[in-house]
Amino acid sequence: MTLTKRDLVMRISEETGLMQTQVFDVVQKSLDQISEALAKCDKVELRNFGVFEVKVRKARVGRNPNKPETDVTIPARSRVKFKAGKEMAAAVLKLTPKPTKKAP
Repeated sequence: MTLTKRDLVMRISEETGLMQTQVFDVVQKSLDQISEALAKCDKVELRNFGVFEVKVRKARVGRNPNKPETDVTIPARSRVKFKAGKEMAAAVLKLTPKPTKKAP
């Protein structure tokens, strides 16, 4: 299942009793502020949720699987990295299936 922005707005609206348009505006402004901060290479830290930060991947040489003799230069590029907070990481870790014993 995927949680969309619309689903998030509807859930928050139902829990708080606020109108969906109000909730949508707050959610959108929050996402806009996060995007703006990352575009300036600022770190965004949301306690108990996680940390967003911009990392630069080094330039490297890749290979085209269809033509392995040809090297392809992959330029350096920035990307957003997310590191989950302790509470979220613990909640997700609970989803990990436990190993089962095989019958002999």
